[in-house]
Parts: sequence; C-alpha cells; structure tokens
Amino acid sequence: MSVFSRVARPVIIAASRSDRLRHSAERMPVARDVVGRFVPGETKDDVLDAVAALRDSGRLVSIDYLGEDVTDVDAAEATVKAYLQLLDALGARCEYREATVRALEVSLKLSALGQALAKDGDKIAFENAHTICQRAQQVGAWVTIDAEDHTTTDSTLSIVRDMRVEFPWVGTVLQAYLKRTEADCAEFATSGARIRLCKGAYDEPGSVAFRDAGEVTDSYLRCLRILMAGNGYPMVASHDPAVIAAAGEMAREFGRDTDGFEYQMLYGIRDVEQRRLAGEGNHMRVYVPFGTQWYGYFIRRLAERPANLMFFLRALTHR
Repeated sequence: MSVFSRVARPVIIAASRSDRLRHSAERMPVARDVVGRFVPGETKDDVLDAVAALRDSGRLVSIDYLGEDVTDVDAAEATVKAYLQLLDALGARCEYREATVRALEVSLKLSALGQALAKDGDKIAFENAHTICQRAQQVGAWVTIDAEDHTTTDSTLSIVRDMRVEFPWVGTVLQAYLKRTEADCAEFATSGARIRLCKGAYDEPGSVAFRDAGEVTDSYLRCLRILMAGNGYPMVASHDPAVIAAAGEMAREFGRDTDGFEYQMLYGIRDVEQRRLAGEGNHMRVYVPFGTQWYGYFIRRLAERPANLMFFLRALTHR
C-alpha cells in the first residue's frame, strides 16, 4: 500500500466530514476557483453550459445535484425540486432523446432524498426518487442511484430493486472495493440492470473492503467480467488505463458492441482521454456535479489520486 493510500487518503477523507473545514473552505475564494476544475458551478445555468460543451464534443452526461446526509424533510424536498427543474430544462432540448442509450442521465444520492431521516427514511427516499424517475421518464432521461458508504448499501439496493419494478431502466452504482460487490454484480447482471461500476471513494474498514490498491483493481476486473458476461448494461466508471483497456477487451470477448456498454469519467479528469474514447465511437459519459454543497465531493476527489491533490496544492501556491 502506498504512503498516499496509507497516510494521506484517510486524513483527507476525515477532512471531508469536518463541518469546520467545510465552512472555512467555502469562504476561501481561491478554493472556490480551484474547485471549478471538478465542479462547473453552483447554479442550473452553470451546469447547462457545461453540458452543452460536453455534448458538442460527442460525450454523454450524468448530472449530480450535490448534497448528502439530509437531516430534515424540507431539505429533501428542495433536492427533489432542483432535480425536477433541471430535468424540465434539459427535456426542452429534444436532442437529448436517444432510442438505445440516453444522452442524459441524472445521478441521485438517496441520503440527499431523506434516506437517513430517523422516521421513515427509506420510504421518504423511495417516494422522492420515484417522483424524479417519473419526470425523467417524461423527458427521456435515465436515472442512476449513487452508492455511498457501506452502511447504506443494503437500504440503497433494496430501494433500487423496488424502483426497477416500475422503471426497469433505473441504474445503480456498485463499488468494487467492497468485498460483497462480486455477489451484487452477479445479481444485477442477471436481472439486466444498468450498473455503474466504480472503485469506491469512501474510507471503509478492512472488514468490509479491500484497502490495497492492487486488490481493489483486481476486484474491479472480476466484477467487470461478471457484468460484461451478464444481461445488463455495464458502465465502466474508471480513469485507470488498465481498466479502460480491459473493458474494451472484455466487451469484444462477450460480443458487446458500442451500444452494449459505456465508459464513464468525472468532469475535469482525463479530458483528453475522454475525447479520445468518444472520438473512437464509444459511449463516453461524464459525471457532472453542480450546486453549493461541493465541499464533500471535492475533498473525495483529492483523496482518490495523488495527482488531484498535487493539482490543488500547486493552484494554492501559485496564487
């Protein structure tokens, strides 16, 4: 395990949960400027501009209205309202409708929809997600339910199963560093689900997750093979060159054409590679977050790769 993974990453993840550091960062103009590499803005108009530029380059989009760990019903309802307004704005642009692979997707965190509420959290989160899925269906968009820390996985996947009864196109995220994920991949690949497979962005204990980078990559490739061999639609969410190369090889092995899977990367990371994959005719979807609650998302991006952290530090020292 590298020094970054062993020492720096846990410290950065801990910082992502600090309200004091969040308040300080949100008041720093320099921090907000640097955040713009990973988060195109705080408003609906900001994200619409970013989406237009990505679509002009042939890329697909998945939009996330930032926010998580909602602790009251009103905040959850405000999140629903923001998604409905976003979908209405995007639905007015008929070019986003595609027959096989939808150009537009929104990503939902169930904790932002009320999942963590002490009373009826799962029920409230399901109802709020259902409302968003109804509007997405009307405008021709997909919805994918994000993964969060491992304590929410059972609840999240239960809600996804229930949601897919009415909306079979609803996807979800599985995190390869969790030791349970191979079994979850087998279940959802058999049921024909859309699955975004990522390595994982939370600091999980060794009892439930692989912590060595090599073990995480090995688990990712095992999980990806299960998805590629299954009946669903794999979404390869990775910036790792080894994973990207393996995904293409597996797709060919299992007879998947370009409509049978897609690549996904984060806004602001490996833009040249994103353009290369899209230019070669692959479906390349970019995860585009927006909103005022950017702190937790941004700090987790710094924790994922030493290069991201170095970018941030260089930007600070060059001011």
